[in-house]
Amino acid sequence: MDHDAASRLRRSRQPPLPQQQQQQQQQPLVWQSGASESSLTPSPAESGTIYASSIGVHNGNGNGNSNGVGYRRRRRSTLADAEDSIAVHGSGYGNGAGAVKNERSASAEDVDSETASPTATEHQRKKQKRNKPTLSCLECVGRKTKCDRGRPHCLACIKRQTKCEYAHVANVLEETTRSAANERRMTKGPKKKGDALKPQIPNAADRGFNVNRLKALGSVSTSTGLLSNVPYSSPGSSNVFGIGSEHPFANYWTCEGGLPEVISVLPEKVQSDILLTRYFECVDPVYPMLHRQTFYADYEHFWSLSRAEKDQADGAFVALIFVMLALGTQFVTSTSPRERKQTAEFYASASNQALRVSSYLSIASIRSVQAMVLITYFLINDNHASDGWAFGGILMRQAYAMGLHRDPNIVVPDATPFEKQQRRKVWQAVLLQDTFLTVLLSLPPSATHTDVNVDDLKQDDASIATDDPTDTDYIKSSWTLANLVQETICSPRSLDVPICTTVRQKSKLVQDFRTVYRTFPTVFRYWDPVVLTEMAQSNKRVVRQTLFLCSNYFHNLMLVHASESADVPVNVRGTLEAAHDAITAFFILFALFEAEARVWWVFNHRAFLEALCIGNVLREVSRGEEGYNLGEDPLFVRAKSDIVRMIEIMEIMSQGEQASETARTRVQVLNELLL
Repeated sequence: MDHDAASRLRRSRQPPLPQQQQQQQQQPLVWQSGASESSLTPSPAESGTIYASSIGVHNGNGNGNSNGVGYRRRRRSTLADAEDSIAVHGSGYGNGAGAVKNERSASAEDVDSETASPTATEHQRKKQKRNKPTLSCLECVGRKTKCDRGRPHCLACIKRQTKCEYAHVANVLEETTRSAANERRMTKGPKKKGDALKPQIPNAADRGFNVNRLKALGSVSTSTGLLSNVPYSSPGSSNVFGIGSEHPFANYWTCEGGLPEVISVLPEKVQSDILLTRYFECVDPVYPMLHRQTFYADYEHFWSLSRAEKDQADGAFVALIFVMLALGTQFVTSTSPRERKQTAEFYASASNQALRVSSYLSIASIRSVQAMVLITYFLINDNHASDGWAFGGILMRQAYAMGLHRDPNIVVPDATPFEKQQRRKVWQAVLLQDTFLTVLLSLPPSATHTDVNVDDLKQDDASIATDDPTDTDYIKSSWTLANLVQETICSPRSLDVPICTTVRQKSKLVQDFRTVYRTFPTVFRYWDPVVLTEMAQSNKRVVRQTLFLCSNYFHNLMLVHASESADVPVNVRGTLEAAHDAITAFFILFALFEAEARVWWVFNHRAFLEALCIGNVLREVSRGEEGYNLGEDPLFVRAKSDIVRMIEIMEIMSQGEQASETARTRVQVLNELLL
């Protein structure tokens, strides 16, 4: 008699056990660690059931008792599956080996898969794991957001201030595949397909440009924003981004003049006060980076000094005063455009010279960074977008060198709460400028590495130097929007990569934008033209902030809807709705503050791009096969009227004493869209 037959005979001759032991030994069980014995309810044995008894598992003493083992009933289709599901936690095995061996000798007929219940089969199907390992971090997988898989932290987790962890298999694959060539974090560009001279433009907002003229630029999309004078121009080797090759800062200075020479050209204090008032009225609401109370305290102290003491003043503070005078001059309406332009450029040159003589490239400070932020905005308003972009690169390096991208509680733990807040506000200004300028110019963002948290920007009621609560809300809203835009829009557009590659991703991204919009305070979301017109009589500051914030938001939402890929079509209605809301903000700004609307290049150019997007979408719809009736659908009729209104405003800006050549060119381009 073989061993298996003897074993079966021996078990058949054993005397019957008490009822309680029978329930423990003969229930159809599959062993699983973590389940408690008390939670089991025995059920009658059936054919194809695997029996587990206390004989098979010992605690090391040979008494047949289980040691820390939980059970859960589940029928298996094969013995192999049953054996794989057994988890034993004990120090000894006694006769368990023989029991397992006996079970292995059972025939396939005893465990026919047909006896498996539908519930168990369905459960196994749900428990099937995908073969492809998850390489993204666990946080991005849970949020279903794009992950760049950077180490030690991905960019998305850095922005969200969340813990970044990877699965073990992801870390193993990363270590085995890493090489010297791919150590750097990088976004993959589009694969080359077809004729390189005919690049595919993955966004309806960017189509319609002369690609041959733009092929030397960083991306095929709207890099025309870098062209300083007109929307279209052919860049040359000596002129990187467009025309306007002269240096933005005229040289009025001698080699040995130093800071005293710069201070000598300050206007009278009365004139300086007027220009600073204009600055805080028109510029500060949009970019509330400076603390007005402390600035004026330092400003009055500077004017109280003797001439010899002024010559020893902080050069960065002198530069800050001059660039504020330059920006204030741009918004003055009492002088001729030519005189206003020359005076503003002279003050900007003085600001740059004050930074130079104070060695701002090697000695950075909060004031020097503030001055550089404002110089960049001045250059952009002065029709030198390419120079502003280049100067902004120096600014970004200085901000990083100062550690402004780091949490003040970490890098300057002993600083006062006010000083920490100032560092956060300055970093927000740098981040905001970099993000939305890269959106307009379709170039890669630079302010990508930071652990400064938006929520840490709080009002300090105990401090004498308090901020306007509305300004704090505006800064936080702009900051939150900039984080989302930088993460999802800037990098793909800089490489002509679709913003969204799947319908689900696009739907999720649109929802993320709407979630951000709902976090805006009510005062910034309720922007009906009639209400804003009434509010402009009493609170122009909030009106300016509302228009700039909403223009930024709806412009980027338009880009998301207009994104296109092989599997994701353009959302025509969503694009036109968002473009209408964005361009309406410019229409309201022009109606309420016409002089300011002429100066703000960012707002002008953004509205021009929105009109181009509307025209491109209407042209593609008219040529498509979707069956849209452009003459009857109110959405398309309104979209066409938006282009007509934009042309009317550009024509106004191209006429009279303040005529703009850029506005004339834009009129010509937009008229072609209506043909």
